[in-house]
Amino acid sequence: MKISTFVCLLFIALTFQVSAQKGEYVSLIISDSLKENANAVIRLNQIDITISSQKSMTVKEKRVVTVLNQNGLNAINAIESYDKRKTVKAIEAVVYDAFGNEIKKIKRKDFKDQSASGGGTLFSDGRYLTIDYTPTQYPFTIVYESETETSNTAFIPSWFVLTDFYVSVEKSILNVTFPASLGFKKKEFNFENFKIIKEKDTETQLSYSVENIIAQKYEDYTPVSRIFPKVMMGLEHFNLEGVDGSAKNWSEYGKWFSENILKGTDILNEDAKFKIKTLVGAESDPIKKAKIVYKFVQEKSRYVSVQVGIGGFKPMLANDVDRLGYGDCKGLSNYTRALLEAVGVPSYYTELYGDSNIRDIEADFFSIQGNHVILCIANGSDNIFLECTSQTNPFGFQANFTDDRDVVVMKPDGGHIIHTKKYQDKDNSQISKGSYSIDANGGLSGGLQINSTGSQYHQKSSLETMPTVEKDTYYKKYWSALNTLKIEKMSFINDKESVRFEEHVKLNAANYGSKVAEKIIFVVNAFNITSGNVKRIRNRKNPFEIQRGYFDTDEIEVKLPTEYKIESMPVDFELNTKFGEYKTQLIKKDDKTVVFKRNLWIKKGLYTNKEYDEYRLFMEQISRNDNAKIILTPN
Repeated sequence: MKISTFVCLLFIALTFQVSAQKGEYVSLIISDSLKENANAVIRLNQIDITISSQKSMTVKEKRVVTVLNQNGLNAINAIESYDKRKTVKAIEAVVYDAFGNEIKKIKRKDFKDQSASGGGTLFSDGRYLTIDYTPTQYPFTIVYESETETSNTAFIPSWFVLTDFYVSVEKSILNVTFPASLGFKKKEFNFENFKIIKEKDTETQLSYSVENIIAQKYEDYTPVSRIFPKVMMGLEHFNLEGVDGSAKNWSEYGKWFSENILKGTDILNEDAKFKIKTLVGAESDPIKKAKIVYKFVQEKSRYVSVQVGIGGFKPMLANDVDRLGYGDCKGLSNYTRALLEAVGVPSYYTELYGDSNIRDIEADFFSIQGNHVILCIANGSDNIFLECTSQTNPFGFQANFTDDRDVVVMKPDGGHIIHTKKYQDKDNSQISKGSYSIDANGGLSGGLQINSTGSQYHQKSSLETMPTVEKDTYYKKYWSALNTLKIEKMSFINDKESVRFEEHVKLNAANYGSKVAEKIIFVVNAFNITSGNVKRIRNRKNPFEIQRGYFDTDEIEVKLPTEYKIESMPVDFELNTKFGEYKTQLIKKDDKTVVFKRNLWIKKGLYTNKEYDEYRLFMEQISRNDNAKIILTPN
């Protein structure tokens, strides 16, 4: 007991001594509340933005991160981009162990310098500096400092207090200074649940600070954009790509962008014009002409990934894309625009935030907010949007990356906030029709046709080009309930005109039905079982969102073995809730044939945290009924 007390006191004494010597870089002194549920702790994140003129902005960042385990490595975020208008004036990092002892100093020459496109030959000067450090122990603390300077003052980085779950924040600071004449503005998001202090808000300064934000646990279906705090900033008088600009709103910005950034980038050589006009021929319908052009671009060009804001905001010249055969989203969209112009079809450069999670351009707040570019073609009162980076997308298809969000369309008369195509729940459909037989040993053999549209088309269409082994793996995972699954034959029809993907599959599975004594027991819904794996979350804190609804319908004929008859089978079942609708029927055609019918409609929607358990119950009821069994007994 005495030895134990002595060791404890010695440890405390050593801890205080180390703390006094090493101060803020000692991992041992982090409070328990900040370590709870945390993979990393942001000890300090200080960003100082100095806008000295319309064409000069300096950003200094000091980021002190204690990484508690391997899952916290992403919180380091030691990365800087640069190009011809943005320079990295200073960058370094120092790594400390748990006691604050220096392990390694990482100087600029030690950072990995790589192309933003992932290759060194791209017609782009965008590059990254990123840290290349493999830890040998946990916890460790990294102190990262950088300073960048740019003339692109149109793009002021947003302040994100939290960037991920399971990361706590000990202290975060934002300081911004700017001339009053530039028309600085800001917009705050999701401050209500955080004790963020606005230190200064004057004509020339803005400062925020916040301390001791505990790590947020991930909760399924959480709409991050609605809960994590951030500040978005912009200038009315800015510089972009070496050109001074002024805009108070999206309309003024779009007009300026068209006249100053896009102007001259769509010039095409005569050979390219002749080729595309020859392809279009005598076609006069604008949309049919656009389809011909889109197919030409898909077959001729390939996409290389360079985000908007990295490697410049100005698109590659259309002639350069034509000559080189590749480009990023900006370059390919602009090239397609030039080709459409050559055949008399107006189209418009469009900025947006592209992501599987739906995120709008803020209509009431002008600033550079996008990370992607697509193309807009007016079609009467409607609009068609083209994803010019894809070599496989159907014409006008947008599901799961650019759908259902506000975007800014650059027209000659100004920028227009327009909403992209919203796929309604029943647009995202999967329709299955088929049959299977059960033999006297419980073996299953059958086939079915599956038609998918909307977001479900997006999920399935890549099957067409997968290697055979990967297709087989996909189906074994998709039909995981068929333990001994063997695919006998599969074929696909990718109807890009109607945007429908057809799967035709023949299969068998030995011992699908369980033999218990003389009976055979099997799940009647062999092909489309809902997992029901909706996690139980006690005292859920956040709202939840189903961003895209969908609709499944199944009709499967089941042939029973002649030696058996039905002892019992599932009764019809129906659910109607705010989250969706579900219905199953089992129709007996004759003594040896039943038809299983199933409809499942999951509705798009935003719900409160208190409704989550109700949703989980809804999904569990579906899963339970999807696993309902038929029992057969010998004749």
